[in-house]
Amino acid sequence: MATAVAAPAPSPDRHGPLQRAMDVTVADGVPGVTAQVRDAYGTWKGTSGVGDLETGKPRSPRDHYRVGSVAKTFVATVVLQLEAEGELDLDDTVEHWLPGVVRGNGHDGGALTLRQLLNHTSGIYDVLEDPEHQQRVFGEEFLQLRYDTWTADELVAIAMRHGPYFAPGNGWHYSNTNYILAGMVIERVTGHPYRHEIRHRVIEPLDLHGTRSPGTDPRLPRPSSRGYAKLSRDPNAPVHDLTELNPSVAGAAGDVISTSADLNRFYTALLRGRLLPKAQLAEMTTVVKEGENRPKRRYGLGLRRWELSCGKVVWGHDGDIHGSSAAAFATRDGRHALAFDFNANWTGDAHAVVEAEFCGRETAPVPGE
Repeated sequence: MATAVAAPAPSPDRHGPLQRAMDVTVADGVPGVTAQVRDAYGTWKGTSGVGDLETGKPRSPRDHYRVGSVAKTFVATVVLQLEAEGELDLDDTVEHWLPGVVRGNGHDGGALTLRQLLNHTSGIYDVLEDPEHQQRVFGEEFLQLRYDTWTADELVAIAMRHGPYFAPGNGWHYSNTNYILAGMVIERVTGHPYRHEIRHRVIEPLDLHGTRSPGTDPRLPRPSSRGYAKLSRDPNAPVHDLTELNPSVAGAAGDVISTSADLNRFYTALLRGRLLPKAQLAEMTTVVKEGENRPKRRYGLGLRRWELSCGKVVWGHDGDIHGSSAAAFATRDGRHALAFDFNANWTGDAHAVVEAEFCGRETAPVPGE
């Protein structure tokens, strides 16, 4: 008879490198960090720093926060679900679903596909790189515009003022316009706003009670911390409290609000096949290079593949928006997941935090990340 071998006991300091990396991030200028880890031994929650610079109130492990571009994984999941249902094909052209929308200055919606939107090989100009739009959204002017509503049509029209970066399929360039268009496609296919489909297809089935795509609602649910931003590249620029803002400024490219617990549950369920059939999950995890300057990173369909310095590979996404810098990554089997947030988006080393948890490194190497 075989003798059962007990699993090794977890190290009492197994999340120590993560906690210390969070503390270093706060020492370097981030007001506060909140994080959660799920692994074979259970759930760990940790915080560092403050959630409110005026009162000194600490961050909470239950904080809601804006996840920025982590929202792209939610949007891509819905598009892939629609493909699995036969409602669309990833090789459909954008023109097929959005006639006349991607046009002008060399852009041609008939020459690019939905797949190329989702993996950023479309070449479509990123609306956030338009100089005038940058001034409105990332300059001091935003203090007067923070409650304004931006429509998807307006944001795409700004991008169409410029030529594409390259012909579809002939390069890789991260473009928020791709996901604004993907949200428009979801609405065209289903007859419902993308946020409705995210709620119906992802949030409700997984019981993500702290997650929502808020439309134009500027508020954060409680509990939450204040979100801080600088509206200038000047390192001495004043810090503004931008906790409240109309998230339509990001739209389908980055408007989701969530918690660390919900993000871990989402990525674990996604990678284990609870949200997508095998064929669609295989498409999502089929990756392309993120250019030559990021040899350790690859991009699938709304999902990043990141080879860390210790050789471990994690999947997920990161994202910034005014007052928040979030990230969520998990191993491919979903057994080890990390989600965290800085309540500032001008400073902080997310790379070091990820390396600390998955590799046990307290100082992340910079070259070739």
